Amino acid sequence: MDIILLERVEKLGAIGDVVSVKNGYARNFLLPNGKALRANDANKKVFEANRARIESENAARRTVAQTDAQGIDGKSVQLIRQASNTGQLYGSVAARDIIEALGADGAKIAKNQVILDRPIKALGVHDVKIALHAEVAVTIKVNVARSPEEADLQAKGVDVMADMFEKDVAGFTEDYDPNAEPGAVAADDAPAEAQPEPAEEANADADGEPEADAEAEAAGGPAV
Repeated sequence: MDIILLERVEKLGAIGDVVSVKNGYARNFLLPNGKALRANDANKKVFEANRARIESENAARRTVAQTDAQGIDGKSVQLIRQASNTGQLYGSVAARDIIEALGADGAKIAKNQVILDRPIKALGVHDVKIALHAEVAVTIKVNVARSPEEADLQAKGVDVMADMFEKDVAGFTEDYDPNAEPGAVAADDAPAEAQPEPAEEANADADGEPEADAEAEAAGGPAV
């Protein structure tokens, strides 16, 4: 579909450009969001008649966006989330979470201004683009951690997950004995040696009587 751009669109063109895009992109995004018009003869005449006003309004919005950008460019927000020992979140961080964090810090951002290709699903410091205007974009840092202390470490450049992995490896190395026999256990962990059961009285019969009775009976005498 051929369209007339009403504002600059990244990778497409600037105001007034006539470009060809996929039908779905035009119908689902560009046209309903007021970023373009169908490029037919009637719309071309309407655009040219209003071009000066459209460009003036765009310039005014750009100025406001540039002012707003100064307050959030490079800003860092902290989000505390639960995660596994491998750093994977139990859940994810979406655009609305970032908007709420910025709002708590006094910045008002619309959902469509947060450029997040996919939800954040891992601990760490993530760069997120905020498009305040078609021609004005800034980058903020989203610090996702399991605790404020962990977030502080990440803010200082510490890779918390790598540090945790190194500590686990170091602990394993300390306990590892390369000379141990396969399957052997440490002396402290070995089970106590089983003690032999006390032997029964030698030559005792089922009733506990000495076997001498059996010998007397064999000799022909009565058992006593």
